[in-house]
Amino acid sequence: MSSGTGSPDIEPIRFDTKIAVLLRDDLEPWQRLNVTAFLVSGLGSAVPEVIGEPYEDADGTAYLAMFRQPVLVFEGSKETLTAAHGRALSRQLPRAVFTSDLFATGNDRDNRAAVRAVPAADLDLVGMAVYGPRNGVDKVMKGARMHH
Repeated sequence: MSSGTGSPDIEPIRFDTKIAVLLRDDLEPWQRLNVTAFLVSGLGSAVPEVIGEPYEDADGTAYLAMFRQPVLVFEGSKETLTAAHGRALSRQLPRAVFTSDLFATGNDRDNRAAVRAVPAADLDLVGMAVYGPRNGVDKVMKGARMHH
């Protein structure tokens, strides 16, 4: 769309989907950053529509594409995280999990083995990322608060 001057209209972009990360509220700052990075990488690899177009600066230097929409980061208790996990599973939303066991592993193979060794109901979750329709993600995040 154009306003007739050759420049695109500056309309806010509204998304009907949401990307949300829920972190356990007892994590150290370095753990929060590490867990968030790992979790969102899972969404980016499995849900291609969350990725926008590649970036380029004025000199033509190319940069990687990133998410096309904001990532909202929430925090909550262990119980809040467990409940949110159950709601994400029941809604069959794309999700990624990070358990406390993953702090002791050093590679993808061992990470996957650590998660595979524990039934879903017994996972010691420290973080979860979820993607889906806004209202569905809002319901999954019920009880969590925005991270500050």
